[in-house]
Amino acid sequence: MRSLGLQGVRRSKGIRTTIPGKDGNRAGDLLDRDFTAVAPNRTWVMDFTYVRTWAGFVYVAFILDVFAQRIVAWNIASTKAVELVDVPLRMALWQRGREGHPVVPGELIGHADAGSQYTAIAFTEHLAEEGIRPSIGSVADAYDNALMECVIGLYKTECIRTTIFHTGPYRTLGDVEYATAGWVDWYNNRRLHSTLGMMTPVEFEQAHYATLNREPQPV
Repeated sequence: MRSLGLQGVRRSKGIRTTIPGKDGNRAGDLLDRDFTAVAPNRTWVMDFTYVRTWAGFVYVAFILDVFAQRIVAWNIASTKAVELVDVPLRMALWQRGREGHPVVPGELIGHADAGSQYTAIAFTEHLAEEGIRPSIGSVADAYDNALMECVIGLYKTECIRTTIFHTGPYRTLGDVEYATAGWVDWYNNRRLHSTLGMMTPVEFEQAHYATLNREPQPV
């Protein structure tokens, strides 16, 4: 790589963003580290991370559908209030409905870590209203949400720490938002995933629905 003038990017250690709720009340872990699903809209994993800008920290929340590892929604905010994670939930539900594949109440598990945002009353009530079963991993154990942690690591490595999706430093929330939009589009529609048979998340989902809609062939 050195002879070709190429240099790899490295993942780095981050700061703590998971702060458990003070009351200690939370749902159980329904996944038990099984990050597989038989179809879309069966398991969503959720988490958020931070990005430094000249104006201060901003926070980026993601929702990932486990079936095809597709990012179905994301949101950026300047604070870690519950709206940071509740807004992408609304966006994800709207997006699935818009695509003609709405969430069926009772079928979907929404899994997150034990952060106070995901155990907040407003968020858990929203899950209940939509018929989404809450699932919460244990405190201070990244493996309980390993798939989402992995994708956030990719986001930091491929988007934030390179100049591919944004040239120059991140001055404001808007800069991070611009770069994130570009990366999510690339991740979902052009990034090939070895775990999906070298398909993109969108292609993998489309192939699944095409199989379901395929007309039976005459014998």
